Parts: sequence; structure tokens; C-alpha cells
Amino acid sequence: MSDPSSVIDDLHQESEELDLLVRDLAGSHWALATPAAGWTVAHQIAHLAWTDRSALLAVTDAEAFAKEVEKAMASPGGFVDEGAEEGAGLPPATLLGDWRAGRTALEEALRAAPAGTRFPWYGPPMSVASMATGRLMETWAHGQDVADALGVARTPTDRLRHVARIGVRARDFAFRVRGLTPPATEFRVELVGPKDELWTYGPEEAPQRVTGPALDFCLLVTQRAHRGDLAVRADGPDADRWLDIAQAFAGPPGQGRESKGEAK
Repeated sequence: MSDPSSVIDDLHQESEELDLLVRDLAGSHWALATPAAGWTVAHQIAHLAWTDRSALLAVTDAEAFAKEVEKAMASPGGFVDEGAEEGAGLPPATLLGDWRAGRTALEEALRAAPAGTRFPWYGPPMSVASMATGRLMETWAHGQDVADALGVARTPTDRLRHVARIGVRARDFAFRVRGLTPPATEFRVELVGPKDELWTYGPEEAPQRVTGPALDFCLLVTQRAHRGDLAVRADGPDADRWLDIAQAFAGPPGQGRESKGEAK
């Protein structure tokens, strides 16, 4: 993406939409359990605030960010939960203010970054567009957890295109992080967007393909819903395997979500 302005704009809009869900919450609602085991609404916002701070360090102070990576390596299985737990203990007004200030500072830093800049991250280095896209994906995914906890049905938007693209591009990572060899050839992915437009990825003639609603695909790759509860379909054994393990986020394999059918 030569000009990252559009994805930064979309990140701003995604954050504002989530802000609307939480800005007027009563104190007790911040303690509501979300679908992520052990995480309340406060944990979800605290995690976003923590990750925004880390991203801001990566963009503005690579040396300081390297120290944060060292801390993460010292506690690879717990540093994310620890960051969320610390922020969740703050008064809601303080937590909300911290999240707003952090995401605003990150947005300004991304807009000011010179073209072609790449930043260190917990995985491969990130371009401005990649950093903004990753933050949008996380904001959308954790926003879904908040919406589920509050019983709110969100209206899908074209911003899902960014989440879908990460999910497709992370295919090989999903295999490797589980010690599996990625398929040798690309898949064709055809998704129906919120306005009934077709979003396509990969060669049209690919022998294996994935099809379905873009929303369902995004819920799948962010592991916000179980595959069995979604209308995403695979044609081909490797594509079918991918849908069982897909993840759009960096780090170890996620736990996924229990099927609503199994939960009954």
C-alpha cells in the first residue's frame, strides 16, 4: 500500500465505533465477562491500550521497544495477560482516558512517519500500513468481544476488508506456528462483503478455494467464533485444514472459541 492514509483513517473510525460502545458504560458493566476466558470488558480495552503503547514505542523509540520485547520473551505465555490485568485494575474513567490518549498518539505518529519506514515488532518488521492494519484488526476483534459481552449486534463495514486481507496473508504463518508445512500453492479466496460485493484473493484458477461471507471469515481468522457456527466453506483438503487453524494475529496458536452447538 503506497499511501497508508486510508487504513489509518479506517483505524480511527474503528476505534471511534468501539469508543461509542464503552464511553457511557456504568461501572458494573466494565466488569462483565467477555467470551475471552478470564477477560472482562475492562481487560479488552486495557489490552488495546497496552498494545497501542507498545506500537507507539516501536514507531518512535526502537531502543525502548527492544526492552519491551525482552520482557515479553521472559514471559512468553503471560505478558499479554499481565498487561491486560494491570490496565483492567484502573478506574474505568482512567482506563478510557489512557486508551484514547494512546491511540491518538499512535495515529499521529503513524501519519508523521516517513514513507517507506519499517518498525520493529514482536514478529517481522512492520510498515506504516501494516502497523495500522494490525491495530485495526485487533481493535475490531476485541471490539467484537466487548459487543458480545454487552449483547450488541454490530453492523459490518467495509473496514472488514483489512481484517480479511491479514487473514489471507497469514495463511502460511498459521501452519508454521503449529509446526506444519504450509501448502505449496495459493488458494483462491472469495468473500462476500457487507454490500454484497465480491472480495477475491489468490489466482482464479487455484484448485483449492475458500468461500463465504466476509464477516464470517473475519470472525474465523480472529478466532472470535467457531468454524462450525460460520458459513465459510473450503474446497480441497489443505484449504479445509486451514479453516481449522486460521489466525490473523501474531504469536502462539489461539485457543479459539467453543461451538455454540457444543456449549448447549
